[in-house]
Amino acid sequence: MNRLANSLFPIVNILGAAIAVFAVTMLAPLTVAFVRDEGALIAYDTAFLITFASGATLWLATRRFRRELQPRDGFLLVTLIWTALPAFATLPLLLHLPGLSFTDAYFEAMSGMTTTGATVLSGLDALPASINFWRCLLQWMGGMGILVLMVAILPMLGVGGTQLFRAETAGPIKDAKLTPRITDTAVGLWTVYGAISLACFLAYWSGGMGALDAAMHMFTTMSLGGLSPYDASFGQFASPLLEWTAVVFMTLASLNFALYFLCLRKRSIGVLLTDTEARGTVIVLAASVLLVAAYLHWQGVYADPLVALRASAFNVVSIASTTGYATVDFNQWPSFAPWFMLMLSGLATSAGSTGAGIKMIRFIVLLKQARREMLRALHPRVINPIRIGEAVVENNVIFAVLAFMLMYGTTILALTFLLVVSGLDVITAFSAVVASVNNMGPGLNQVGPASNYAVLNDFETWVCTVAMLLGRLEMMSVFVLFTAAFWRK
Repeated sequence: MNRLANSLFPIVNILGAAIAVFAVTMLAPLTVAFVRDEGALIAYDTAFLITFASGATLWLATRRFRRELQPRDGFLLVTLIWTALPAFATLPLLLHLPGLSFTDAYFEAMSGMTTTGATVLSGLDALPASINFWRCLLQWMGGMGILVLMVAILPMLGVGGTQLFRAETAGPIKDAKLTPRITDTAVGLWTVYGAISLACFLAYWSGGMGALDAAMHMFTTMSLGGLSPYDASFGQFASPLLEWTAVVFMTLASLNFALYFLCLRKRSIGVLLTDTEARGTVIVLAASVLLVAAYLHWQGVYADPLVALRASAFNVVSIASTTGYATVDFNQWPSFAPWFMLMLSGLATSAGSTGAGIKMIRFIVLLKQARREMLRALHPRVINPIRIGEAVVENNVIFAVLAFMLMYGTTILALTFLLVVSGLDVITAFSAVVASVNNMGPGLNQVGPASNYAVLNDFETWVCTVAMLLGRLEMMSVFVLFTAAFWRK
């Protein structure tokens, strides 16, 4: 019993602290409900009390077991937090929407926390503003990861956060420190995230959105989440200015936030302009927009090439960046366009961004590795290291990328088969899984942009919920918990 307490209770202690901190975020929608005199006010009062009491109880009961986290602790804690916080995030929804099942509420909360942007709710326009605000705020917090925020305050609790940061941070190359102290790194990233978020809010507000709409759409743009308080999604505004504004900020959020941090520290944008992954992301997005615009014009979907460019720019960048906004039902476009966009959602974001999927850096490594193997087939003795910029990519990183790709493909196939067995057609099943794993939101067919995930039964909803979690934590952080080596002393 003592051994179990010493190994698990320190993790439970930090989990309790995370839950208590998370409860404080409920005060934001509570304030919105109070200002607008909504009936949802009591839902936040109750939800805040339950969440804070639960977190504080766990923290107080286990505080004497605090210690420095080990690598395995980080993996377990990350998974626990990303499964526990959505459970508490369901409380305002369940308390104010009595017809909502726990399955659907948990799906909605997980979709928010993982920045997926899929929804099972309809009649969004009629929901209380505070409920929509809460849904959108969940995405903004999940964008950079509430765990990065926790890293910044863990030292004040007497616990280091390095292992937690490494387990939660996405991408294959994540051990390099931006600052000597991991806490300063977390604070720096949040500062950049907050600064660009403020710029996004001001741009939306000055572009014609009301203050509350601007805040909610800022939350879901910067997080690349795409949840909207309107059933028509971003198409509600029918504004070219707002659409192009969104394109700019979705593109900015698709790049590595650490690069912005370095640009500020060095007072130069050279770091951003010379970064291989950033260039690759922007080039892929720009080329894809032009390709789809030309295709839509050629197919006669839009007679005016400028209208085709506008529709393509917004919807391609939205889907490729895993945001998931829509201004039209692109499911009705000729099949090449929606399928191409769906595939783009797997690679057109950078590591260190708020997006998910394979990430551009892995795609670049895979391309360079394929080229190296072809050269090696011709010249078996050649020494040809893979370089990203001036840095040589170590073999252990390449092996990690290959292992991730194996898990990524296997996960998508396995979950797709589960949905097909449950009765879904192949296109709906495959696109729902890809959209969930890539944290992108809308899929094709029954889960396209003109519909939502309410068409799924409970089993199918849980499959997509698991897919969202796996996608947010990039598989490895979750699957490692199911290995025998993890649980050995």
